[in-house]
Amino acid sequence: MAGGGGPTATFSVWDYVVFASMVLGTAGIGLFQSFRSRKDNSSAEFLLGGRQMTAVPVAMSLTASFMSGITVIGTPAEAYRYGTAFWLFAFSYTIMSIITAEIFVPLFYRLSITSIYEYLELRFNKAIRVIGTALYIIQTVLYTGMVIYAPALALNQITGLNLWGVVVATGVVCIIYCTLGGLKAVIWTDVFQMFVMLSGFIAVIARGAVLQGGLGKIWDDNYNGGRLDTFSFDPDPLKRHSFWTIVVGGSLMWVSIYAINQSQVQRYISCKTITHAKMSLYVNMVGLWITVSLAMLSGLTMYSIYKDCDPFTNTDVSSSDQLLPYLVMDILAEFPGLPGFFVAAAYSGTLSTVSSSVNALVAVTVEDFLKPLWPNLTEKQLLWINMSMSVFFGALCIAMAGLSSLLGSILQAALSVFGMISGPLLGLFILGMFFRCANATGSLTGLIIGLIITLWVGIGAQLYPPLPSKTKPLALSVAQCDAGDKNITSTVASWLTTTQPTTESSFARPALADSWYSLSYLYFCPLAILVTISTGLIVSAISGGCKQEKINSEMFIRKTDLICFDCGRTRTENLSSDCPSHNPQFNNNLKLKDSEKFTKL
Repeated sequence: MAGGGGPTATFSVWDYVVFASMVLGTAGIGLFQSFRSRKDNSSAEFLLGGRQMTAVPVAMSLTASFMSGITVIGTPAEAYRYGTAFWLFAFSYTIMSIITAEIFVPLFYRLSITSIYEYLELRFNKAIRVIGTALYIIQTVLYTGMVIYAPALALNQITGLNLWGVVVATGVVCIIYCTLGGLKAVIWTDVFQMFVMLSGFIAVIARGAVLQGGLGKIWDDNYNGGRLDTFSFDPDPLKRHSFWTIVVGGSLMWVSIYAINQSQVQRYISCKTITHAKMSLYVNMVGLWITVSLAMLSGLTMYSIYKDCDPFTNTDVSSSDQLLPYLVMDILAEFPGLPGFFVAAAYSGTLSTVSSSVNALVAVTVEDFLKPLWPNLTEKQLLWINMSMSVFFGALCIAMAGLSSLLGSILQAALSVFGMISGPLLGLFILGMFFRCANATGSLTGLIIGLIITLWVGIGAQLYPPLPSKTKPLALSVAQCDAGDKNITSTVASWLTTTQPTTESSFARPALADSWYSLSYLYFCPLAILVTISTGLIVSAISGGCKQEKINSEMFIRKTDLICFDCGRTRTENLSSDCPSHNPQFNNNLKLKDSEKFTKL
């Protein structure tokens, strides 16, 4: 019974049918794209969709890539535990989209590169490119392991689906359509998966509104429960979520995800014009607004239903990440197939992220490691290597899935990974793009110091989580649970003791635990950027960076990049190099030999 605690229904035959149909449909779309592209078996077609994609499908793929199963399950639980502060990420998405579209897209698009880490070699040297690529691979494999494992664990314990069976099945499905279909398969399956994810949220909200007597009643329940206190302007950097941590720290964190993350950049540089590339990010921004809003409304719906009987305190679930699957089985089980549809929605997010990650990992490995070693590989050899690497990275991500069980709350852990690793990398790219005096020695030193600092604070925060006084979890009740012989008397979320230290236990904590290690996880990225840039500039100045030889101006952001849109020409017409409106990969006037394209002056 909804809101009453106790065990819920399990999957019916129809749920299994719907779930299996959705997963097979996803694989089918990928295989169809593989069949359509069978006449063009080039590496460019496999990794970049022939650089002929348009804005809308790319935008939906961008949204789906990081609106993963972690978002489907973790964001509603965030709203349930902490209220609507997470909604402020809508501001972060807006700032991120503008910065990425107007600063980073023109540069990467103009250079016509496949791996963005190629830029690091062109601007600095080969060693920095290899280090940047290696850090990206480590980060992506870790993140993808979380994406596979965490939703599988939550859904396994609620629906009874076999944990490792689903983990392996997820990886296998992604491997199949990534290996055979390449980027086009990934993008078009992401479009389908995006619709499935949003439909899953809508089903939960609509059914909850019916049970609770309308959205107005849900809103009132959350207002009375303190969930709608969204804007907190507390400047304390140790506070987990405030206006400043989300809008400042969150914006930079999302810039690091969209501006210099291969799996995202690979999509918009596959667009056929720079207008499509920029528009894909702005359409993606709207997609992110819609997704986070539906996820938050799902969490508010969950609170309205369970406000007097918290399933965790009542021991009906064992982690906050199981709350939404528990709700789904609680309120949708009487409609055969709907729980299966929602589980498919969660797995659509997982599949989209895993497939995007695998495709990007293949791209950077082939471009940054294999091609430089064997520059004379034929297109057929490259295609077979691409397909083989897809299988390898898919299997590696499955193997890494078990490690993610040690990382606690999946939503925060996932974002923390990007802050710790992408933050220093973003600082490195900013050094290269904006500061002519930054040299290889200074930039590499800045990257290493930035990485050390963020890993120190990030790993410390995992070992010694911040106290509830900083994270501000909201009260929950079990007053109306059917306690039976459980003798539950607590009226607050007792789960805090399982994921966070209590005040009493803080005596065993080191001196830095309640200061340095309690820094908001959203400030990991800004901290890394500041340390990387400042260290990089200081060391560059000491090592003679300002006296280095003149560097090709193509490596820097130019004023014309900021106002460059489609110039209204067709692909066959002459294009100005100041406004590369069409993908230079297809412009004979801009296509140069690799040895000539980026020669330093």
